[in-house]
Amino acid sequence: MQNERGSRVVIIGAGLVGSTFAYSLMINGIASEIIMIDVNRDRLAGEIMDLNHGISFVRPALVREGTYADCKDADIIVITAGSNQRPGETRIDLLARNTEIFRGIIDQIKATGTQAILLIASNPVDIMTYITYKLSGFPENRVIGSGTVLDSARFRYLISAHCHVDPSNVHAYIIGEHGDTEVPVWSLANIAGIRFADYCPVCGEKCKEPLPKDEIFSDVKNAAYKIIKGKGATYYAIGLALTEIVESIIRDEHSVLTVSTLLKGEYGIEGVYLSLPCVVNRQGVKRKMQLALSPEEEKAFCHSAEVLKQLQSQIKL
Repeated sequence: MQNERGSRVVIIGAGLVGSTFAYSLMINGIASEIIMIDVNRDRLAGEIMDLNHGISFVRPALVREGTYADCKDADIIVITAGSNQRPGETRIDLLARNTEIFRGIIDQIKATGTQAILLIASNPVDIMTYITYKLSGFPENRVIGSGTVLDSARFRYLISAHCHVDPSNVHAYIIGEHGDTEVPVWSLANIAGIRFADYCPVCGEKCKEPLPKDEIFSDVKNAAYKIIKGKGATYYAIGLALTEIVESIIRDEHSVLTVSTLLKGEYGIEGVYLSLPCVVNRQGVKRKMQLALSPEEEKAFCHSAEVLKQLQSQIKL
């Protein structure tokens, strides 16, 4: 997909997540072209103008309004568009409306004959990624959800804050749904390769209590609710998470990221998008990693799959 023009990222949806992601892409110098599409043309024009006024402070890039025709030569198409849940509306009602929104978006993307990778950030992200996969007919490796990349980052941050180490030295994953049934993999979590059963007694911090696993996971799972209550929406961290995924694809980094991907027999699960650590490169998802989960973690992961399958069964595609 890479050619002489450099890398092209198309962002569909110029709301808080889409515009913050565009800003992160721009300041990190990852894309040569950042093309934005949104039905709200006034907002779109304002976001693009604001971004372009900062171009002289970053690496050269073209940031412009686009049309679906621009998807044809895109390397990655990131979808952040979608409707928010209305008061009194069920999750199924929201899914039905967002399915129709995505139907229109995907039809226009398909019409271009693009070979781009589709990266979905719209919530509920696992089901919206599955819907994209079914509507697009694209190979599974080219349809990816942002999954629990952000949840895993929150997990590592909270562990690092408790243990007083750099988050980059904490290796820990949240898997499953990006939502209420997500699963913390405590059994494999470690600092510099030392699992917590061995690390805590020798870390030197002299904590009065053991690592508060339930409290840390609760803070991870409920983080979005707290942020939304405080300021109305989450967008900074997800913008950075999307940038991490896109960078791994464009630069062919083979990074291990907990993106949402189609399960095809892992842990006995078929036909549902869930997050597992995956090797991400120019192909999209190159390989899924099947972790040696504890029996409790595997049971919780399978429960996460069942919850999403039940929701999927109620969506008409």
